[in-house]
Amino acid sequence: MDWGRAKNVLIYAFLLLNLVLGYQLWNDVREQVSTNLDYTSLDENTQKIMQEKNIQLLCPIPPRTPALPKITYHFINSENNDPVDLAKPLDSKLVFMGDELTKALEKQIPDFKKYRYDPMESEYGAFVFHPLVENEWPLFNDQLKLKLFYREQKITSYQLSITEIIPSNDEEEQKVLHASDALAKLINNNYIPENSAVKDIQLGYYGEMFNSENQVAAPVWRFTLESEIYYVQGISGDVISSKTDKVKE
Repeated sequence: MDWGRAKNVLIYAFLLLNLVLGYQLWNDVREQVSTNLDYTSLDENTQKIMQEKNIQLLCPIPPRTPALPKITYHFINSENNDPVDLAKPLDSKLVFMGDELTKALEKQIPDFKKYRYDPMESEYGAFVFHPLVENEWPLFNDQLKLKLFYREQKITSYQLSITEIIPSNDEEEQKVLHASDALAKLINNNYIPENSAVKDIQLGYYGEMFNSENQVAAPVWRFTLESEIYYVQGISGDVISSKTDKVKE
C-alpha cells in the first residue's frame, strides 16, 4: 500500500469535511440571526406576550408590502369535479422539481404552470396547489385547490375546479398591511393559543364564498399554525379562521 498517497487522501478528506461543517455552521448562524431580526421587528408588547405564552416563530416575516387590488373570479367547471386519471403515472419526487413537473403535466392539466405547490396544506396521499393571481399571489380557497393524488410514490390522478380571474382594472390598488403588524394583531388579541408555533407566513388572496356567479377575494396574510390557519385581510385587518370561515373584527 502507498501510505504516502493514502495519507494525502485522508488529509484532503478531512479538509473537505471541515469545509462542509464550516459552511453548515455559517448557514445555521445566518438563519438564527435572520430569525432574531424577524422577532425583534415586532413591538415590545408582542414579544413579551410571545415569551409568556411560549409562542414560537419558525419562519421569516416577509418584508414586502405591495399595493394590490381586490379581485373577482368565477368557476368554470364547478359541477364536474371528479378526479381524473393521468395518462401515465409520474414519479412523486417531480413535485419538488418545478420545471420538470410542469413539462410533464402542462399538456394534461389546463394552465398547470399557473399553480403553485403548497407544502403547508398538502396531506397524506395528495399534493396541494393554489392558482396564482398575476402569476405571483396564491388564491387560497378549498374549492379552488388543484390536488395531485399519489400512491406508491407515483402521481396517478388529479382533481381541479377550473376558474377564471376577471381583470381588476376598475379596482383600486391599496398598500397591504405589514406582515409583522398582522402577526401582532393575532398575538395581542389572543387568536394564537399558548405553546403554538407559526410555521409559515404568506401573502395571497382569500374571500368568503357566496351563492353568486362571481366571487370576490381580497389580499390577505396567511398564518399557518400546527392545527389551524388564520387569514388577516391586508387592507382592513379583519381576521378569518380556517375553522369558522367567519370574519372577526
